[in-house]
Amino acid sequence: MRRITPRVTPLFVALLAVLITVLVGIVLAIMLPASAAESAARPCAVGSGPNLSGKRFTRVEQLPANLRCATLTNAKLDELDLTQRDLTGAVLRGASLKEADLTQAHLEYADLRGADLTSADLGQLEAKQADLRGAILIDAEAGQAEFPHADLSKAVLARAVLTQATFTNAKLVGADLNQATMGQIKARTANFSQAKMKDVKLGQAQLQHTVFKDADLTGATFTQAELQGADFTGAIITSASFIQASDVNLTGARGEGSNVPSDAIVAPAEETQAAEDERPASTDTPRSSGGISPALMVVLVSAFGLSMTLLIWGLSSGRRKRSHATFAMARHAAEEDVTRFGEEIDTLDFEMKVKAVSGPSHDWRAALDAYEAAKQALMLARTPGELHAAAAAVHHGRLALHRVRASMGRTYS
Repeated sequence: MRRITPRVTPLFVALLAVLITVLVGIVLAIMLPASAAESAARPCAVGSGPNLSGKRFTRVEQLPANLRCATLTNAKLDELDLTQRDLTGAVLRGASLKEADLTQAHLEYADLRGADLTSADLGQLEAKQADLRGAILIDAEAGQAEFPHADLSKAVLARAVLTQATFTNAKLVGADLNQATMGQIKARTANFSQAKMKDVKLGQAQLQHTVFKDADLTGATFTQAELQGADFTGAIITSASFIQASDVNLTGARGEGSNVPSDAIVAPAEETQAAEDERPASTDTPRSSGGISPALMVVLVSAFGLSMTLLIWGLSSGRRKRSHATFAMARHAAEEDVTRFGEEIDTLDFEMKVKAVSGPSHDWRAALDAYEAAKQALMLARTPGELHAAAAAVHHGRLALHRVRASMGRTYS
C-alpha cells in the first residue's frame, strides 16, 4: 500500500511556532513567582552597585563614575552637581541632597524614602516609578520633571516649582503641596487624596480622572484646567478658583469655590460620606481571585496585540498625517488672531496717548495679561484642542478692551 505523507506548508510551520511560543510564555508566567517578576521589571538588582552608605561627599569627583543601583543610604550629597548622572535603581533612603543639582538626572526606580531634597534643582529629572514616600522637596525647582507611577505619599513639596511636570498615575496621598506651582502639569489618574494643597497653582493642568478626595484645596487655582472625571469628594474647595476650567464636577466637595463655570456640576457633600469612607482602601498589590493570573493575562494580551500591530500602525499612520495637517492650519489661524489682538491693543494705546485719556486700569491690565496668556498658550500648544486656551484668552482680552473703550465714550469696533 502506498503511504501518503501529509504536506507541511510554511504557513503551517509559522503558525505552529507562534502557538508554541505563546504556550511556553503561559507556562513561564504561571510558574514565575511574583517576586521574580518584580525583580525583572527593575533595571538592576538592589544593592548591586557600589556601597556608599552614610558617607559624606563634598566634591562630585569623590563619587564613582557608575552610580547605577548604588547604595547611598543616609549619605551626604548636599550642593553636589549631579547633572545628568545615572542613579537608576539607587537606594537613597534618608540621604541629604539639599541644594543639589539633579538636572536631567536619572532616578527611575530609585528609593528616596525620607530623602531631603530641599531647594534642590530637579529640572527635567527622570523619576519613573521612584519611591519618594516622606521625601522633603521644599522649595525644589522641578520644572518638566517626570514622576509617572512614582509614589510621593506624605512627601513635603511646599512651595516647590513643578511647572509642566508629569505625575501620570502617581501617588501623592497625604502629600504637602501648599503654595506649590504646578501649572500645566500632566497628572491624569494621579491620586492626591488627603493632600494639603492650599494656594496651589494648577493653571492649564491636565487632571483627567485625578483623585482629590478629602484634599485641602483652599485658595487653589484651576484656571483652564482639564478636569474630566476628577473626583473632589470630601475635598475643601473654599475660595478655590475654576476660571475657564473644563468638565468641572464638584459633587461631594466641601466649601464653595469661586469663578465656577456655568456648566459645572455642583452638589454639597453627601451625608452618606461615612459609608464611602468605610469601604476598604485599594492596594497596589493585586489579589488572587482563583482565576487567571495577572501574568497570564499579560501574555495573552501581548499575543493578541502582536497580531494587531500592523493593522493599527497602518490606520494610525494616515490618521497622524491628517492630524498634523489640521493642527498646522489651526495654529496658523490662531497665530493670526493673536497678532490681530496685539495690534488692537497697540491701536488703543496710541489713541489713549494722543487724546491724553485713560481707561480703567484694571481692564487695561486684564487685556495686557490676556495677550501674554494667549502667546504663552500658543507657544505650548501641541494639538488643536490645546489651541482653545489661546482663543479663550483672546476672547476675554477683547472683552476687557471693549470695557476700556466704553469707559472712554467710544464704540468698540
